[in-house]
Amino acid sequence: MSTQIAVRLSDELASFVDGEVAAGHAPSRAAVVTRALERERRQRLALADIEILRFELDDDLDDAVEGAARRPLELD
Repeated sequence: MSTQIAVRLSDELASFVDGEVAAGHAPSRAAVVTRALERERRQRLALADIEILRFELDDDLDDAVEGAARRPLELD
């Protein structure tokens, strides 16, 4: 099931979305927006997991967790 929503984008973002479709990177505007929102959701879930691990791991792993929290996530 899906829900249709109206979204107002800046001209710059709208041009980017249209460029993604024109370049064949996505089949539609909706696909570009969906992909971006799914990436944002995955990133937030990953950051939440990192926060949980920060409090559950032994002190000797704190540096590793903090390093992972600062590392950019590659989600595609």
